[in-house]
Amino acid sequence: MKPTYSDAIIALGIEGAFSTKDGKITKWLTNETQPSEEAIQAKLKELQADYDAKQYQRDRALAFPSWQEQLDMQYWDKVNGTNKWQEAVAKVKADNPKPE
Repeated sequence: MKPTYSDAIIALGIEGAFSTKDGKITKWLTNETQPSEEAIQAKLKELQADYDAKQYQRDRALAFPSWQEQLDMQYWDKVNGTNKWQEAVAKVKADNPKPE
């Protein structure tokens, strides 16, 4: 899932609880040192960049045949001497390349 404001706070190592509304902290429920808004925004930007960089993974996951279909392809490839499974996987990877 797309990273949230709360994800950024948690990624900063804040163990305490907090309440949010509309993506902003409304109340801290801890005595722990609270991160600055700048630190939260910087971490959120970092998490978003990582999320964006992995879009190809989410696209591939949707495009791959189910595990059951893939196992069936592998079985029939072995029986028939074909390589349909390999071709199907290669097509998904070619259609959704990993960024360099």
